[in-house]
Amino acid sequence: MHRAVRLAAALAASASLLCACAATTPKPEPEPAPLPVPAPPVRAVQAAPGSADFSSLLASRGRSVVDISTLRIGRDLNPEDIELEIAPEHDFADRLAWPLPASARISQIRDLASGLIIRSDGLILTSAHVVTNIDEAQVQLDDGRRFTARVAGVDRRTDVALLKIDATGLPVAVIGDSSALAPGDWVAAISSPFGFHGSVTAGVVSAVGRVMAGAGDIPFIQTDVAINPGSSGSPLFNSRAEVVGINSMIYSGSGGYMGLSFAVPIDLSMRIAGELQAHGSVRRAYLGAEFQEMTPALAQSFGLPAATGALVVRVDPDSPAQAAGLAQGDALLALDGRPVERFADLPQQITRRPPGSRMQMQVWRQGAPRMLRATLAVQPAPAGTSFTAAPHEWNDGLGLSLGELSPAQRLQLKVDSGLMVREAGGLARGEGIRAGDVVVAVNTTKLYRVEDLGQAIARVPGGNTVALLVMRDRRLAYVAVRLPASRRGRS
Repeated sequence: MHRAVRLAAALAASASLLCACAATTPKPEPEPAPLPVPAPPVRAVQAAPGSADFSSLLASRGRSVVDISTLRIGRDLNPEDIELEIAPEHDFADRLAWPLPASARISQIRDLASGLIIRSDGLILTSAHVVTNIDEAQVQLDDGRRFTARVAGVDRRTDVALLKIDATGLPVAVIGDSSALAPGDWVAAISSPFGFHGSVTAGVVSAVGRVMAGAGDIPFIQTDVAINPGSSGSPLFNSRAEVVGINSMIYSGSGGYMGLSFAVPIDLSMRIAGELQAHGSVRRAYLGAEFQEMTPALAQSFGLPAATGALVVRVDPDSPAQAAGLAQGDALLALDGRPVERFADLPQQITRRPPGSRMQMQVWRQGAPRMLRATLAVQPAPAGTSFTAAPHEWNDGLGLSLGELSPAQRLQLKVDSGLMVREAGGLARGEGIRAGDVVVAVNTTKLYRVEDLGQAIARVPGGNTVALLVMRDRRLAYVAVRLPASRRGRS
């Protein structure tokens, strides 16, 4: 007991995004069931926020909302090795408690977010920025159960992501129709701002089809529903308590809520989720042009009789747009004979078409209309956005759940071996090991793969002690852990 307390104290000196803000080796799964299709709105069942009917509706629908906690592990970039100004002579077991300059600390960033159950076997919809480049995700259900989640797919462009947990019989969200929303409609959110589970906030739709610079081509639903850290990925409900959006971000000068919140329409979110589920990525049509909204002043400048269409501001080289003859300064008036009435709808009108399809564009150039034809290509994948499945893990009977380090993590931590601790319980936790630590070796045997740990401790008779070389905050110390008399094998 004295040793556990002492080592826990020795390990206690480690370093501690809101856009609104494991397991075993994957086993073959049966063919996934299709995602639910948004049902037409049921106008007869609706209630205004504040009424008893609305409260009871939200209470029942809130069971499909989950809390998500994520962990990112890394070290602040520092090209030079940092020497300690003070290196006191402590007992060997206390070496992890040595002081370190703040610039040399390994960051362990823990974020809070929310999500929505969209399939009863544990498929969860959330925001892409919540789970991008994370090392661990934990999901807590409304009934208090916790699960380790794996990332099933991410689409940064629309800020949509899927998580999967090993559970069945879960309550599924009721999906509504986001295209039916209009400014002034009542809406509400259920989320966990700052970790306060099941918090309900309400307001009205301020605008629909809001496209903002720097946020891609998402036609956001703008509301005045209070959204704060921990609310990213939470559902936005209409007055019938149907999900009509996924809360994505806020507009803030302080980092907190200032009356402007933005949600991705559920129609778009579910369409992207379906593609992620089926293919692991989104296959989009690509034109290769960037547009901006046409204003009366711009229309006058380009000699247009009315402020309609979309103005071309950029044409990518070697793109279908360039091949079709589209040029900077053109005004796109119609697609396949249909006028471009709302600039916010244009990106979706293009990306919804299958790659390889032909498109007729009516443009205005130098005071006269002309017709162009383009053949859409497949959207090139942006650099650095490819998704890599979480590495497999192994539970060793000590209470440790471990995952393999990526090459980038090894470079950040300046180690050539090591396994990351995702969860720690039982004997290991009693000796002071915790999530975010890196187990570098067993005695003198370095650990490169999860299997290496199993092979190393399999050679030690049950009831004996092994020394785990543990890293935290760039400091190493051996932690002695006594193996149980009988150990569980690989799961």
